[in-house]
Amino acid sequence: MKSPRYWTVVLLLAGTALLLFARGNSDPIPPREPLSQLPHAFAGYTGSDLQIGQETLDVLGAGDFLSRTYTGEGHSLPIGLFIGYFPTQRTGVTIHSPKNCLPGAGWVFESSQYVELSDATGKAHPVGEYIISDGDNRQFVIYWYEAHGRSVANEYMAKIRMVTDAMRLNRTDGALVRVITVIDPREGASVARARAEAFVTQLAPMLPRFIPN
Repeated sequence: MKSPRYWTVVLLLAGTALLLFARGNSDPIPPREPLSQLPHAFAGYTGSDLQIGQETLDVLGAGDFLSRTYTGEGHSLPIGLFIGYFPTQRTGVTIHSPKNCLPGAGWVFESSQYVELSDATGKAHPVGEYIISDGDNRQFVIYWYEAHGRSVANEYMAKIRMVTDAMRLNRTDGALVRVITVIDPREGASVARARAEAFVTQLAPMLPRFIPN
């Protein structure tokens, strides 16, 4: 038997489809810079781009995507950054939750929690923090949904906010931001968490240039 959460999401998506159809098939999107223009160097971090395979792009659908690895001064372990920006979610293209994608790649979620991080400007960002593992390999993950100047940690709440923004703003654009770093057994999860959170606090203030408010 399907869970109440499942049917809630089904009804939400069905209602969203009807609403978006009624509102038309285009979103007014404010000017934005492409994700490729996100600085390769900031706050002591230096990044190098990773190619996203065509098969992955086909799964993601229409949008603007960035995959990059950053290394920081004094840090031996890198930080992986993925951002997927979708200019519209009216035509069946929707943001994929890492909770669905990562298990398909062999990763298991060991733990999860929602927290609120303050960026370098003091703005609060609700995010999800996760420890994932694949055999002896463990990684610390932070991800959240970003749209219209707002961060959302939970995928279900992100869907609800998309519906309300479609009604208020006639916009369905939004993005997924994912930060991931290896958990070194010699350091432990707390060190990986601190590394990822420090990166997020510097990254977040730059995002409105690429994910419009």
